[in-house]
Amino acid sequence: MSVTALIPAAGRGTRIGGARPKQFLPLAGVPMLARTLAVFQSSDDIDAIVVVVPAGEETLCRDDIVARYGVSKATRIVPGGASRQASVAAGLRALGADAAIVVIHDAARPFVTAGLIRRVLAAAESSGAAIAALPVVDTLKRRSPDGRGLVTIEREGLWAAQTPQAFRRDLIVEACARAAVDGFLGTDDASLVERLGHPVTLVEGDPSNLKITGAGDLRVAEDFVAVGEPGR
Repeated sequence: MSVTALIPAAGRGTRIGGARPKQFLPLAGVPMLARTLAVFQSSDDIDAIVVVVPAGEETLCRDDIVARYGVSKATRIVPGGASRQASVAAGLRALGADAAIVVIHDAARPFVTAGLIRRVLAAAESSGAAIAALPVVDTLKRRSPDGRGLVTIEREGLWAAQTPQAFRRDLIVEACARAAVDGFLGTDDASLVERLGHPVTLVEGDPSNLKITGAGDLRVAEDFVAVGEPGR
């Protein structure tokens, strides 16, 4: 069963600052995207990689990241759309004919492990859809609309979604197409599959699989690299 990793890296990452999209910024001297791709390149469970980048950045990605860092599995680099969901749809259209399972992973999560990828894949091969997630441990509060009060939310049964998220190809393609027709914009890829009524399996994720969003996250990531990237 052929498995393709789809890496949406078409966001502009404005919250982190800087002139370049955050996925191209150096993390301890190596572009963040290159670090993410390296995990999928080295995974025995991944047969091919599709990378989705901002329109106009395809050559940069091919020359400065894929070729320079030896990501030979990344045979397709395609331009993304106006939203992450549109970029994922573009990546799905670029899949090879033999791709049966698709693993979608945020470019801004460079500390994913081969072990986590394997666990999510195994669950998806069994159920058709699976995601990495962590049980919520913090107390959650919802602020009232007027900003004057707080309501505590029961956290029992709540999970914080991560990536990778893996799906049977036909299932995620149908889910994306249906969302486009309905004008639905999901908060993650699994939410599109959930709309079809298909169950999604939860696989316990990894706290070190952090998503780099702001400058503070980038500093934490630099510390991770300095101590040997925990969880590898």
